[in-house]
Amino acid sequence: MFNPKLLDDVAKKISENLPSGVQEIQEDIEKHIRSAVQTGLAKLDLVTREEFDVQSEVLTRTRMKLEALDAKIKSLEEQPSSPNKDRLQS
Repeated sequence: MFNPKLLDDVAKKISENLPSGVQEIQEDIEKHIRSAVQTGLAKLDLVTREEFDVQSEVLTRTRMKLEALDAKIKSLEEQPSSPNKDRLQS
């Protein structure tokens, strides 16, 4: 789900900005940072871009159907009432 390259880049950038004395243990720090970032991201309720795009498309189609149904109901409500309808109401 997550791009391992992105996690490696984040870990590397953080470790590169550490003081020079700490850079000697840079590889170990990168592993820990990568693990911490990965654990943090795993706890988030995230979806992939593909899942998001699919759900957006479903929502768009549903919205279009709802608008069509609303228009149909509105046109039916605007029609003059039929004699059968008047008899049922009385």
